[in-house]
Amino acid sequence: MFPSPSGFPGIWLLALAGSALTLLPAQAATPAEQLSAYTAQAGAPAQAARGQQFFNSRHGKDWSCASCHGASPTAPGKHASTGKVIAPLAPAYNPERFADSAKTEKWFRRNCNDVVGRECSASEKADVLAWLMTLKP
Repeated sequence: MFPSPSGFPGIWLLALAGSALTLLPAQAATPAEQLSAYTAQAGAPAQAARGQQFFNSRHGKDWSCASCHGASPTAPGKHASTGKVIAPLAPAYNPERFADSAKTEKWFRRNCNDVVGRECSASEKADVLAWLMTLKP
């Protein structure tokens, strides 16, 4: 053990662990914070109506976002090919949605590839999230 000025041998270990934790990026976020980040990246305000249209339209692939999440993503959806139940997507109906920026990016990346055949732009993400945030109980 390393000597400690306080006489408690574990104090250095605790200090080191605390320092390491502060170096990790924060993953938690609110939907509003994520919308703000996407809007800043896009360089233009989000448009909820455009997000709703994007969500419900096909983009040259077999599926739209609504194919799995439903036209109104306030209720559980079902994966179009596996049938797996998907929790509501609208944040007001599922507080876990858009509460973790890493998860949000992971799912946008996967789902945009399935729906659009590429990663969605920051503007597309902002528009869809802006629309989802308008859906209230």
